[in-house]
Amino acid sequence: MSPCKVLMVAEKPSLAESLTRLLAPNSQYSTERHATPVHSWKGNFRNEPAEFHFTSVTGHVYGLDFTKEYNSWDIDPFKLFEAKTVKSESNPKMHLTHHLQTVAKGVDFLVLWLDCDREGENICFEVIENCLPNMKSPKQGGKMNNVLRAKFSAITKEDVHRAMKNLGKPNENESRAVDARQELDLKVGVAFTRFQTRFFQGKYGDLDSTVISYGPCQTPTLSFCVERHDRIQGFQPEPFWSVSATVTKSDLPIKLSWCRERVFDRQIGTMFVNSVIDAKGQGAKVLSINVQKKSKARPHALNTVEMLKHCSSSLGISPSECMSIAERLYMQGYISYPRTETSKYPESFDLDAVLREQSASPDWGHYCKTLLSSGYDRPSGGTDTGDHPPITPTRVANEGDFAGDTWRLYDFIARTFIGSISPGLKYTTTNVTFSIGLEQFECKGTKVTSPGFSSVMHWITKSDESIPEFKQGEVLTVSNVSLTEGKTSPPDYLTESELIGLMEQNGIGTDASIPTHINNICQRNYVQVTSGRKLIPTNLGIVLIHGYQKIDPELSLPTMRSDVEQQLNLIASGKASHGQVLDYFLNMFAKKFAYFTKQIEAMDELFEATFSPLAATGKVFSKCGKCKRYMKYISLKPNRLHCATCDETYSLPLNGHIKLYKELKCPLDDFELVLYSTGSKGTGFPICPACYNNPPFENFKKGMACNHCPHPTCPHSMVTNAVCPCPESENEQEPCKGSLILDATSAPRWKLSCNECNIVSSFIDTVKHVTIGKNMCQCGSVHLKVEFRENQNKEPMEGCIMCDEDMEALLATRFARKNVRARFGGGRKKGRGGGKRFDPKLRKLYADMR
Repeated sequence: MSPCKVLMVAEKPSLAESLTRLLAPNSQYSTERHATPVHSWKGNFRNEPAEFHFTSVTGHVYGLDFTKEYNSWDIDPFKLFEAKTVKSESNPKMHLTHHLQTVAKGVDFLVLWLDCDREGENICFEVIENCLPNMKSPKQGGKMNNVLRAKFSAITKEDVHRAMKNLGKPNENESRAVDARQELDLKVGVAFTRFQTRFFQGKYGDLDSTVISYGPCQTPTLSFCVERHDRIQGFQPEPFWSVSATVTKSDLPIKLSWCRERVFDRQIGTMFVNSVIDAKGQGAKVLSINVQKKSKARPHALNTVEMLKHCSSSLGISPSECMSIAERLYMQGYISYPRTETSKYPESFDLDAVLREQSASPDWGHYCKTLLSSGYDRPSGGTDTGDHPPITPTRVANEGDFAGDTWRLYDFIARTFIGSISPGLKYTTTNVTFSIGLEQFECKGTKVTSPGFSSVMHWITKSDESIPEFKQGEVLTVSNVSLTEGKTSPPDYLTESELIGLMEQNGIGTDASIPTHINNICQRNYVQVTSGRKLIPTNLGIVLIHGYQKIDPELSLPTMRSDVEQQLNLIASGKASHGQVLDYFLNMFAKKFAYFTKQIEAMDELFEATFSPLAATGKVFSKCGKCKRYMKYISLKPNRLHCATCDETYSLPLNGHIKLYKELKCPLDDFELVLYSTGSKGTGFPICPACYNNPPFENFKKGMACNHCPHPTCPHSMVTNAVCPCPESENEQEPCKGSLILDATSAPRWKLSCNECNIVSSFIDTVKHVTIGKNMCQCGSVHLKVEFRENQNKEPMEGCIMCDEDMEALLATRFARKNVRARFGGGRKKGRGGGKRFDPKLRKLYADMR
């Protein structure tokens, strides 16, 4: 009887390898390299011999997008609410769908080891879609009977083997909830974003943002920051006055606090201070001494939100970076799954096992041993949402095992776990009340009696505040009485930690998506993170939220998203239909969008008062080919050229430098060319602003630079400057369709660069000048003429860089051209490709181009 075949799939290659080590007998397995590695071993599955194959995806297999006809910004955004969507490969170059279909051929069982949350459940069904058709049909029942789901929360041997023994079924309802959220966010976000971006970027030049985006989660997140900003701006400080007094005991001055705290009328404050001054000679009498025993409860078990808040407020780590570090620690088996809303340990959770593991730590091991020997009270507080256990350390580590922030996060997680099962912090407070005349004052002292969990969680420690011993009825000398003045202060700007708390309270996003939403409003230039990780909204962020509030306040309120999340929860629990929920919210947002577009002038009034029109922005740059007047270059995102006379705007490529190109003009439209460059080691090419935005040739999309232009005579076009196909054209997996172009803008350091991929090769420093020759090699490449610097005493050379060894030696970066040569046959010879087979297709291509 042949062994059954079991295919297992994890969410990331590193996770697949970690799980394989734990599942394979004695960690003995073989690995084959494919799109993602496939680890194989033999063992037993359900008491039968089995061949195991463990591979992975790299997150979501598919991404949701509109069908081709709706991907143009020229489409009316309102049509997007009813537009068709399609799922396509998230990373087409990896060919993950083909990989999954191939490894699933002939397997009997599919075991899914994706992350145990809704996103993981959704990826499960993406994997199933590719694997199920190629699986063996069982003797009884359908193939889905042999599709199993592993539920695990930590990469430990015990947890993984327990999951393997208790395989369940994937949850399609949770997957459908993710599908609904993805489609809703895509349609709503893209419709609003396209409309806002086109409307405002066509009018204002100093917005400094590539897109003016809207997001059902992103916008309410920004609204919290702007609301706090508005409170600060609208705050009116009020003066107040307070009476302060100082008494002396054993030559020690003791400052007393006024029991009335403060008054907001100077005359009343003066009346009180005068009455105290009049009674100053009688001294301060001790009226009462109140000593209380108090305690601070130990923290609950750690969940994702509390981890994010602490990282931001105490460690200075952004939420997105915190999650990245936590995921790496999880993949390496040091902590349990870092995405959880649960803050209560399940009854079955083995706290002793974690403590025993941490007893080996040189930093807190002795404390763990004490807890194990003397015993501890099992925590009972917190909330169990039923998703994953709290975040706990699963493997002991030393500071030398990690770098910087990784150790600081692990240190926090480990100490928080230990603190959560430690005794509470106990202390006593002493409150002494004095009377000076008719007014009462007090002083307070604190003394820690048992540090409890603060012994290990040092950032929560409480310091002693010592005061002398007093006796009731004792009278002390009053050494000073004064009236102090102060002003009320506004609230501070929101910190990331406070924002995370507000998002959790209002149901904006999930524990997994909160960092993404905060990161988005930072990247969109809606807020800026300052010292102390405070979030200060920019003018753009403020104007956007104020605009929504003028037109439709619900667009920026958290209640909208909270309602959506509640309905998605009903889909996940099987209590609501995916289609009905999606249709309801799409219809509602479509009506809001229609009203928003009609009332956009109300938001535009705010933009007009805050930002400068395009005509008043930027610097004089190059001439327009239509009116022959100068256009202005706007360097703020998105960088573009604007002609005030024609009232036309021309977008330019991002993430590079733009400068005028020798005042040369395009022969097609008379626009002055500009030069785009990514730096001395990068690529560079001229651009005609008109051709780049409105290509004059058929089948060319917007974004056609001169290095793609098929003009037969223009000295800057691809036809004139193309040398040969890109060396990556012979790449079997992802052949590049581009050509190597002689970069005439790169002098004095001449170079060749591909007009499709990032292949760049510079000529050596001794080369003074490079031009395109008239001859063509039999391999299809064009000859180059090379002149050398005067101090080299070398004659000019002409030849093919693909075939001529001497010409090849002039390139600082050699191309890996073994496959290119093999295609043309023969060995390596000097000259014009002698001995090589003629390639009629390439020869005809370049002949036609010229």
